[in-house]
Amino acid sequence: MRAISGLWRWRHNPLRRGTDLVEAWVALVALLLVLVGAPVIGCLVGSVAQDALQRSVREQLHARHPVTATVVRGLSRLDPDPEISPARDLRSRVLAQWTAPDGTRRHGPVTTGLGSPHPGDHFTLWTDAHGDAVTRPLDSATATTHAVLAGCGAAALAAGLVEGIRRLIVWRLVRRRYARWDQAWDRAGPDWGRTGTGS
Repeated sequence: MRAISGLWRWRHNPLRRGTDLVEAWVALVALLLVLVGAPVIGCLVGSVAQDALQRSVREQLHARHPVTATVVRGLSRLDPDPEISPARDLRSRVLAQWTAPDGTRRHGPVTTGLGSPHPGDHFTLWTDAHGDAVTRPLDSATATTHAVLAGCGAAALAAGLVEGIRRLIVWRLVRRRYARWDQAWDRAGPDWGRTGTGS
């Protein structure tokens, strides 16, 4: 709003310098780019990220299969990191056996969400087509959240870039204005204000 009022105020002012008008126009263009351009960029980036992530979700769901695994024996308990996971998120390493999607029997050490596993306990394990244990596939809601965050980040980055360019232009204009003032002072000379006093 300051940009618009600045343009209107300087429109017919006889004290207006060229740099004042340029500064007001730069502020107005930057405001429009931040209010319109940054959200458009954010939407475009978010849309592209959403498409890519949802495609990845479909590919992972197609390539990964849930199977039921059985605990043979516990190996170790993994304490959760208190900074990134809640205390109730207990994980354990166990020796388990499961049947791969191709029908072969598999066994090996895996991580499970069972807090205190006992031999014979069952849990869901994600495997690839060969029966090797893999991480759980990305779900659609998490993919959407990542896409929204990417769009918001792109919009914020675009707005910051516009503001940085605006500040750089204004800084250059102020330097030019000061240089012109210095030139005007040099033309006035060291006796400015004392002309004709005989000094």
